[in-house]
Amino acid sequence: MALLYTQIKKTILLLTFTSILMSCHQENKTEAIGDDNPLLATWDTPYGAPPFNLIENRHYLPAIEEAIRIHKAEIESITHNTEAPDFNNTIAALDASGSVLTRVYAVFANLNTAETNADLQLIAQQIAPEITKHNDDIYLNQKLFDRVKRVWDKQLEYKLNIEQTKLLEVKYKAFLRNGAGLNANQKERLRKINGDLAVIALKFGDNVLAETNEYALEITDKKSLAGLPQDAIAAAAEEAKARDKEGSWVFTLQNASVIPFLQYARDRKLREEIWEAYQSRGNNGNAHDNRINIVQLVNLRMERAQLLGYKSHADYVLAERMAKTPETVFKLMDEIWKPALEKAKQEEADIARLLKADTIDGGVQPYDWRYYTEKIRQERYNLDEQELKPYFSLDGVRNGIFLVCDRLYGLKFKQFKDVPVYHKDVTAWEVTDGDGKLLGLLYMDFFPRAGKKGGAWMTSFRKQKTVDGKRTAPIISIVCNFTKPTATTPSLLTFDEASTFFHEFGHALHGLLSNVTYESLSGTSVPTDFVELPSQIMENWAADPQVLKLYAKHYKTGETIPDTLIEKMQAAATFDQGFATVEYLAAAYLDMDYHSLQQPLTQNVMPYEEAGMEKIGLIKSIIPRYRSTYYNHIFSGGYSAGYYSYIWSAVLDTDAFEAFKQTSIFNRQVAASLRTKILERGFTADPATMYKSFRGSDPDIMPLLRKRGLLKEGVRLGDGE
Repeated sequence: MALLYTQIKKTILLLTFTSILMSCHQENKTEAIGDDNPLLATWDTPYGAPPFNLIENRHYLPAIEEAIRIHKAEIESITHNTEAPDFNNTIAALDASGSVLTRVYAVFANLNTAETNADLQLIAQQIAPEITKHNDDIYLNQKLFDRVKRVWDKQLEYKLNIEQTKLLEVKYKAFLRNGAGLNANQKERLRKINGDLAVIALKFGDNVLAETNEYALEITDKKSLAGLPQDAIAAAAEEAKARDKEGSWVFTLQNASVIPFLQYARDRKLREEIWEAYQSRGNNGNAHDNRINIVQLVNLRMERAQLLGYKSHADYVLAERMAKTPETVFKLMDEIWKPALEKAKQEEADIARLLKADTIDGGVQPYDWRYYTEKIRQERYNLDEQELKPYFSLDGVRNGIFLVCDRLYGLKFKQFKDVPVYHKDVTAWEVTDGDGKLLGLLYMDFFPRAGKKGGAWMTSFRKQKTVDGKRTAPIISIVCNFTKPTATTPSLLTFDEASTFFHEFGHALHGLLSNVTYESLSGTSVPTDFVELPSQIMENWAADPQVLKLYAKHYKTGETIPDTLIEKMQAAATFDQGFATVEYLAAAYLDMDYHSLQQPLTQNVMPYEEAGMEKIGLIKSIIPRYRSTYYNHIFSGGYSAGYYSYIWSAVLDTDAFEAFKQTSIFNRQVAASLRTKILERGFTADPATMYKSFRGSDPDIMPLLRKRGLLKEGVRLGDGE
């Protein structure tokens, strides 16, 4: 459950192509530029949405080339302005520049993640270093930085408001953190590092996608399906049919396929086979091996941080996050690790007893955990996830989310079928406020396919901003990989998938409700360890009994989920939370281990990973949620030295939800406070200040520990436990 960091303003802040690249595509230039190129033409579509139905792969390179030319001219105008620098002609002008490039690249970047193909991947590989180069051209432009610094030094003279002050701070620090203060030789080295990082990170993600797509477990003997629920069998038959293997069953490494297999398949050897394929992605010694890529990424990031005056990449990253230092991150994780590991060991002992009863030697293996956990859940709580799924149809969960948003904020959602979409599975929704005012357009894309990366994320095709007093409505998208419908059954979600839907919708609300002036500060443009608060707090409504009675309806009968099932869900709420917390924290420790390095990594990454896990005492039956070679969050996404953010935000979200629990989960006054003090404000103020303004105090870790069942009755953290 991740936010796709399409801070496209930063990522693509400026882009240029080498003469070789331009000549390679010269033959397409005339036919694809101008009115003939839909990416550059006026988008005469509802809400100014991208005209996906008109865009072809050939349009991207020439469109970006032209957008660069426009953007470079805008930067030149700011740099060589003969008027004395001030907030409007320098800082605000910088924020407003590059709108054409931002618009064009948003389409390309999002489709390369959600609906990619070989052509798009090739284009991405070609332009990645050029994106970085032009970004460096801006931040290493001494004349431009001199103007920014003059505004910074004289800011008290301009009588700036709070939002203007924050934008100035963000822009000024961005120049410093991107090398504006380095000497000529250092700047040249920084350019080389940034260019290499861009290419390697892209390659890492492509490798993970290729490894995920290339594996398939084909089953031809129906006996091997023993234990699997009917919907998982039907989905595997549909997958086989799509691969021209009708009559067999195909399971893939997509979570919607592999997780049910690990959870229910009785055949232990087949569970082991698919598990080994899953956990060895990027570590197979083939063309998609990521081990060398990781060493290069870790070392280049460390070198860049030290070049900029920081001890490590983690120190560099965290300086602008709520946590501030690696020591603070480790302190929080250590506080939660001990009780979580203790609980996980108890869970492991329960599984070991079942293995012994099944006369299986060798101890609990990772591919045993989900299978036997499901058996224990059924024994202990009489709760079978398959009993729940009929009450969580995709449409039903979506309607439940809409209802919660209406009850809290008065929001309305209307499907809009005349808006172009990039894939037939994508739906588009008009989002309006209680007074009928347009808030934004929302795309929703739910099912796995070969061209879509795994996981779930929120992104934007257009971020909110205010121009000449008029609010520009954002265009937001949430992308997931949920269980597909079959010929006879709609998409039925596990409760984890339903919670993921609520989570990503929380991110979407952060983007849709944004109401700021400057695009660089809008919506989700906040530190990573604050950005998960709006998403994770939404998950609390997914599991609340009062809310479940409103949206969890049987897909066949329309029957509301019975109280007996809700009671079972509540009784099992902390079940397996040792495992869930430990596998997550192990990945967060791994991230910090890599990015706290102050000397180059010289060893193979797998022994390095294993040593790190041994250091924290991770039991052999659990592996990190993401092993190094397929850890997209930190090596191909925006979470390097930041994967801890989910647990940091979990402290915030459980504490924040207490404000609702103390009164009513649909308290409109509390919701209005959350909206105006956090969701609407983007990064216009310090996150800690915004949180305290909403809650009235700093967050307390105790609600999180209670929620996860990690706190012994009557014991407070720090009492020697």
